[in-house]
Amino acid sequence: MNTMERFCMNNTHGEPAKTADRTGRWAKTLMIGGLIALTGCNQFGPNPGSGSSLSMGAGPPVTGPSLQTATPSIAQASATSGATAGAPATADGSVIQASSPNPGTTAIPASTVIPASATTPTTGQTGHAGNVDSGVGFGQPQPYVSRQYPTTPGAVPVPAPMPGNTVDTYGSPFGSPMGGDVLNAPPPAPMMPPIRDADLIVNGYPARTGRIMFGGAVNSDAGVTGQITIDERNFDITRFPTSWSDLIGGTAFRGAGQTLRIEAVPGSQFQRYTASFGDPNLFGYLPISMNVSGFLYDRRFDDWDEERLGGRLSFGYRITPDLSISLGISGQNVDVTNPRVLGIPQLDNALGDNELYSGQIALVHDTRDSPIQAGEGHYFEFSFEEVFGDYDYSRFETEFRQYWLLAQRADGSGRQTLSYSTQIGISGEETPIFENFFAGGYATMRGFDFRGASPSIAGVEVGGRFQWLNAIEYMFPITADDAFRGVAFVDFGTVEQDIEINKDNFRVAPGVGLRVAIPMMGPAPLAFDFAFPVAKADTDDERTFSFYMSLIR
Repeated sequence: MNTMERFCMNNTHGEPAKTADRTGRWAKTLMIGGLIALTGCNQFGPNPGSGSSLSMGAGPPVTGPSLQTATPSIAQASATSGATAGAPATADGSVIQASSPNPGTTAIPASTVIPASATTPTTGQTGHAGNVDSGVGFGQPQPYVSRQYPTTPGAVPVPAPMPGNTVDTYGSPFGSPMGGDVLNAPPPAPMMPPIRDADLIVNGYPARTGRIMFGGAVNSDAGVTGQITIDERNFDITRFPTSWSDLIGGTAFRGAGQTLRIEAVPGSQFQRYTASFGDPNLFGYLPISMNVSGFLYDRRFDDWDEERLGGRLSFGYRITPDLSISLGISGQNVDVTNPRVLGIPQLDNALGDNELYSGQIALVHDTRDSPIQAGEGHYFEFSFEEVFGDYDYSRFETEFRQYWLLAQRADGSGRQTLSYSTQIGISGEETPIFENFFAGGYATMRGFDFRGASPSIAGVEVGGRFQWLNAIEYMFPITADDAFRGVAFVDFGTVEQDIEINKDNFRVAPGVGLRVAIPMMGPAPLAFDFAFPVAKADTDDERTFSFYMSLIR
């Protein structure tokens, strides 16, 4: 009796298999994948536990005890529920699992091979698992539903088992390596790759948040001024120094993201001294900003001298990145002295100390790409102020600026922009002379002297309660590096004592100008403008040339 006949003997009665089609199935199986496999018998004999060996083609014989001792995981994997079976091995040591046609069990195709080198997933290594038959007879399509798990390259996906069946779970994250698990219960979560901890070293360097700036400016409106500024953008008002090292090392009063700015601007005609403290998040966590400031302002006008001393408290809330709202209260004392001409009622009533208190609400929408030299976007501000004290009145102001980018080079330089700006202001009847609107100068209406485009009485510029100022400007590059730019503009508008527009007082001044950008002198360019009024009031003071130059280091 040859080897195949001995293997197919029933291990109970020793009767050989009689059907020819079983022999045909054996022959087909021998040709699949170059593997030698046997099928068609309910049981394999002899019993591996007896110590008998079974020789299957090339390779050394594999005994039952060797399967259980040398490779226990493979021996466990070869056992299936409902049958005691041995598992022959191939030449490379892989175990061949045979199918069992017994009802209620799951047959494993003979072509399924589990490498002998596979280990259980619980050891931390990836196990290889073959396809599992769902119980359909041999030779029929096998309905597999594959489920992927982390495996080594070339590993076979573990199939999803069918409910109610029992299978050998060797190589699968589910169940015990002894097999025979009931699969109608929800499987546990798939085994994930082991997590390794690693130290991460980040080298950080603190950015410069504080600076001391020295500068100066000269312009056609305020004469010559100097500037000294201390600015800290990471201030902490509660972090008092505990030692001299805190002061020397710069750790005192720093670290909370608050702002502190102290500025002194002395000048020949104008002086300003301010100190402000700001917190971007009130109490450290609220999305509301707070700002407290105090100021001393002194200005020598042509018709009187004016000194202001006061303070302001404001709260802001950013609705969107471009839209913000603020509420504020302020109080100040305004001292008006040295009038050039007496007998002007508006000026005589304001001489001496004047106390003003006010509450203000403001809404700002800003989409400009730069606050200094904008090329596109817009800026809109609306404010309403209620003033009380020695004078009671209301004040409304709005400002709108729109910028259009007409052309630019591929690298973003050489911008040509068109802009339009307008300002409207209305103030109440009790508005004092020092709070009136004025126009004239490079900042309001070019072509006129500082405050020279304002209502006047007996040569005294008294201003008015209504203003409407506009400007249209076209800016273009002159040099390739944008260091020199040219501008063409038209300023027009009016300031009236009453809320009206009088055509006899309407001003129009077209002109041209030059902008010179010198980075070492600061972000603001030097400005030189020539304007020529073509419409004006009879009492206006003209000035063709206006300029502004500054240096900040």
